[in-house]
Amino acid sequence: MVNSQEAVGQGSAYRYFTPVGGLPSQHSLLTDRAVVTQAYTFIPRGALRDIVTSRFPHWRATRAWVLSRPVAGFATTFSQAIVEVDRGGGSERPEPDPHVECVLFVMSGELRLTLDDAVHTLSPGGYAYVAPATHWTVANAGDAPVCFHWIRKAYHPLEGLEAPDCFVSCDQDVEPVAMPGTNGAWATTRFVDADDLRHDMHVNIVTFRPGASIPFAETHVMEHGLYVLEGKGVYRLNQDWVEVEAGDYVWLRAFCPQGCYAGGPGPFRYLLYKDVNRIAKLPVPGAPTPA
Repeated sequence: MVNSQEAVGQGSAYRYFTPVGGLPSQHSLLTDRAVVTQAYTFIPRGALRDIVTSRFPHWRATRAWVLSRPVAGFATTFSQAIVEVDRGGGSERPEPDPHVECVLFVMSGELRLTLDDAVHTLSPGGYAYVAPATHWTVANAGDAPVCFHWIRKAYHPLEGLEAPDCFVSCDQDVEPVAMPGTNGAWATTRFVDADDLRHDMHVNIVTFRPGASIPFAETHVMEHGLYVLEGKGVYRLNQDWVEVEAGDYVWLRAFCPQGCYAGGPGPFRYLLYKDVNRIAKLPVPGAPTPA
């Protein structure tokens, strides 16, 4: 399978970096920017090579770069993968767990998504929320490989509220909301109403103009998966300053201090997962404390 490095969203100037695969030459140095710490993990785009891809059961002509999954010292609430489906590929049984919800975000190619009886074709920038217990299928709808993010989370229901409905949207059709006092230099594309408590995860797109910043060290309960779609910046992660560019991925544990500057010359944009809208579960008295 062969990817282009960038796909342009239809009807906009948005660009989405996809992995290039392949392998470095034998003349390349081993040293790279990848780092794993207790507070965060940084996977540079150069680490997303053919040799680290995974195959999934019940998927045809498909490979994936698994960016995060629940494992000791790493992600606790979600998994995230970049999935590449070649011509004629797809799955009639993509999700093995009926309790899991997911978001799909297309970066290149054309994805045919069936949600129960409704059929949708997602182009670059296409976004879909798939509710738990939904029958859904995916297929490559074009001649070129389709590349998309697949973000999965076990849904935590709330008494008195039904699970959210499936929906399909698009990056180009959702107006970014400027953060207060930034004059639009920092804005968030929100696909879900922040006040809708049925949702226990958000997957947004954050956009910074060149030179804009998160001007304080965010330190909060939400876990993050962050994939840079476009541009470059410098991220403060715990005590470290880390340069990031399109195609890089960062996992941030809950309460990891974080902030950033956009490096320019164009927009700095990233896809951001976070768990939201639920009260922390506490240990039952007398039960062993979770590790």
